Amino acid sequence: MSGSITIPFWLFLLLSTIAILMLVQRYLFPGIRWFFRKKINHAIDELNERLNIKIRPFQLTKRQVLLDRLIHDPKVLDFVHQQSIDDEVPRQVLMEKVQRYAREIVPAFNAYIYYRLAYWLSKKLAMLLYKVRVKTSTDKFVKQMDPNATIVFVMNHRSNMDYILVSFLVSKNMTLSYAVGEWARVWPLQGLIKSMGAYFVRRNSRNPLYRRVLERYIAMATKEGVCQAVFPEGGLSRDGRIRAPKLGFLDYMLRNYHFEKDRDVIFVPVGINYDRVLEDRTLLRSLNPNAESRSNWFSIKTTFKFWRHNMKLARKHQWKRFGYASVSFSQPISCKEYCENHGINFSKLESNKRFEQVAIFADQLMHEIEKAVPIVPLVLIASILVDLDGQSITGNELKLKARELIQLIEQKGGQILFPNPDKWVNLEGALEMLLLRRLVEKEVDEYRVAPESEAVLDYYRNSIAHWLD
Repeated sequence: MSGSITIPFWLFLLLSTIAILMLVQRYLFPGIRWFFRKKINHAIDELNERLNIKIRPFQLTKRQVLLDRLIHDPKVLDFVHQQSIDDEVPRQVLMEKVQRYAREIVPAFNAYIYYRLAYWLSKKLAMLLYKVRVKTSTDKFVKQMDPNATIVFVMNHRSNMDYILVSFLVSKNMTLSYAVGEWARVWPLQGLIKSMGAYFVRRNSRNPLYRRVLERYIAMATKEGVCQAVFPEGGLSRDGRIRAPKLGFLDYMLRNYHFEKDRDVIFVPVGINYDRVLEDRTLLRSLNPNAESRSNWFSIKTTFKFWRHNMKLARKHQWKRFGYASVSFSQPISCKEYCENHGINFSKLESNKRFEQVAIFADQLMHEIEKAVPIVPLVLIASILVDLDGQSITGNELKLKARELIQLIEQKGGQILFPNPDKWVNLEGALEMLLLRRLVEKEVDEYRVAPESEAVLDYYRNSIAHWLD
């Protein structure tokens, strides 16, 4: 029984590799995980000491736990049971869909990545592309808020830069969770965005099962105090105007909200505006039903040419940032106080009545957002030139009209955000940008809108149309 056994060398290598992997997994990996977990926990403790609104336990819960909680949510299970009967579909088939939807929606928040990588990248990118200016910062009112409240930033949606801009501006006070569209579901962007606490949303999905799973996740996150950022318009503004609100997200947050039992939900209206929206022509083109469809490859090529052109300018020291990116945070609106003052309990209202009340509340939020949208220099110049209907105007006349328009908007309560005390200095910079983009033509000392550029200038004018119309 003590004889030797001969095995092939390749089998010996295979068995040795398996043995080593088992030893590493059994004894080495737990130590490595413990080491990094300790560092992450230490970083989270440091962050919570300086954040006014601390990272919620819900965000630090293992993703698999959140998935199980969402998949087995009683309201989701009730909906699956009823749909199985109505549509005569096996319950297991519907539960598999629920699991797929849940994995798609639920984020994998990582505080270390959020603050060590995402914050640094967002700040660098925003400051590289724009001169960032804040009319009213969050510091003014965040310290007065209930630290246990759920903070929801509601904002107009001008550009995909909105995500980056607002995230880094509020990062010293709290972490934000965004709802992002399917555009972000590409490798490797998808993993990074999920680690930042964002959750993916199928914007135009009418699937009732998917909407129920999404509703329950938003309700869970809101109830657990996760700070969120929401675009009530439901997507980017195509023509530059602030659109009517879509009620889905607000209804998901409020339909089970009981102001006497639940934590307060505080809505912070935010206005955003740019001297240049990078997607302006693409957004306008989407309004034309007769526009020739373009492939993804065409979009990639166009984007590459745009950045290559700007890199060439940078090498020649001729590159300039794309003007001002301006943000203004308005006075917060407490949902608890709103319910108390209006005698409303959203959790007890029937569906139709609840939607009516949510619509009224949404209109109030949109009105505050409109008032908060800053007036930036280029928008003011574009407004004057568009109203001339193709006529020319001298520099002095333009300066005079700009002064009159500023006074008019200020009298109505508009937010004029010109950093230089001499407002004409800022306006001249905006005018130069329009000339460089060939949206405006100049002859001697007269300016007029360049041919076929009216739509682009009108897009910028529309961002403050509520002050002008």
